[in-house]
Amino acid sequence: MTKGTETFEGMIVIGKSQMAELGERLKIFDNVAELLRDLIAKGPRMNTTELLQLILASGLKLGASDVHIEPSEETVTMRLRLDGMLHNITSFKHELYKLLLSRIKLLSGLKLNVRDSAQDGRFTIRAADEDIEIRASTLPGPFGETTVLRLLNPKTISLSLEELGMQQPVYELLSKEIRKPNGMILTTGPTGSGKTTTLYAFIKKINSPQINIVTIENPVEYHIKGITQTQVDTNGKYTFETGLQSILRQDPDVILVGEIRNLETARTALHAALTGHLVFSTLHTNNAPATIPRLIDIGAKPNIIAPAINVAIAQRLIRHLCQQCKHQYAPSARDLDYAERILKGLPKPYKRPDLQHIKFWEADGCEACNMVGFKGRIGIFEVFAIDEKIEKLIFKNPSEAEVLDAARAQGMLTLHQDGILKAAEGITSVAELIRVAGEF
Repeated sequence: MTKGTETFEGMIVIGKSQMAELGERLKIFDNVAELLRDLIAKGPRMNTTELLQLILASGLKLGASDVHIEPSEETVTMRLRLDGMLHNITSFKHELYKLLLSRIKLLSGLKLNVRDSAQDGRFTIRAADEDIEIRASTLPGPFGETTVLRLLNPKTISLSLEELGMQQPVYELLSKEIRKPNGMILTTGPTGSGKTTTLYAFIKKINSPQINIVTIENPVEYHIKGITQTQVDTNGKYTFETGLQSILRQDPDVILVGEIRNLETARTALHAALTGHLVFSTLHTNNAPATIPRLIDIGAKPNIIAPAINVAIAQRLIRHLCQQCKHQYAPSARDLDYAERILKGLPKPYKRPDLQHIKFWEADGCEACNMVGFKGRIGIFEVFAIDEKIEKLIFKNPSEAEVLDAARAQGMLTLHQDGILKAAEGITSVAELIRVAGEF
């Protein structure tokens, strides 16, 4: 796979023919291990750029989000994260890893002689004429530096609002809210729950020449035509706080703030929402009702939060059952009890499945899904709007439980309820819902 491959400073270029060839040879994880073993077996005739190229191209072809390279006492293990789960691929010797790590550091702009502290950098891979940014992170350990490469593949996050997997009432609510001229829409969830993908879907839905959309992100993961995207400076000169203040001088109609981390960012974003701007941002909470107490906890004032926020969203990514090998099964008593508890209090717009005749789905694994049983991921969501009742409640500095009760009274579908409805439709499994959202 060396023919047609070029290396520039900070970039690896892989031609269309090489990616096509790899696509023919890569069907399951075992194929990656075989290709890597064959390459490593060349010994002195192999170069590290060739090895790195194969690792990255394999990850891209299989749809991996991250490559993990982890040294232990005797060997170095390589794993790929696919659909949120890590899979062991292969292992190689420490001597080879030292050469590979040096190549990664050179491409990423990291210091070769620094081995006792963490480093972060980035480089680009041009695969079949498409630029894909790679974020590199090294972390010192007792047996050497652990390396994680995040593959920021635009194809995995360039989804439309219709493709996110929202239930129809949720989709209709958000389609209306993102077209309002001002206010804030917050999406919450842990790292890797698809928050950025959702915000990008909002942007693409409303993007037009008539409005000025400006973003501040860390990093820019996907380039959208017709908008201004800026990126946080890792040296600290252009932060979320300073960047947001600068953006407000750019006459924006819509602002995307990658993350609200502190009071200064929260205060500026909330005031922007109150002064004629539509603001999209993210927050780290476990569920949508926790958004309000979290903002109050970091110092935002209830009298500012209440009129500024339009909608709070929580989301998770749940694996999609493989369409080739999934099959129905009669649910166990435990499955039925789990579903019954979740569906109790299901809001009126949603149709409650008949638990006496319900069938759930599972998959055994096949070549189409790398023998995993799942292929791709879809969102589960809980969303509530700040109506008059919730706005009055915010002024009272409410607890998470109080906001949850008010949101349910409004008709909010919870993460568990959305997940169990998708399990009943054969989109995912009950076991996957428990893994992602937990017991109920």
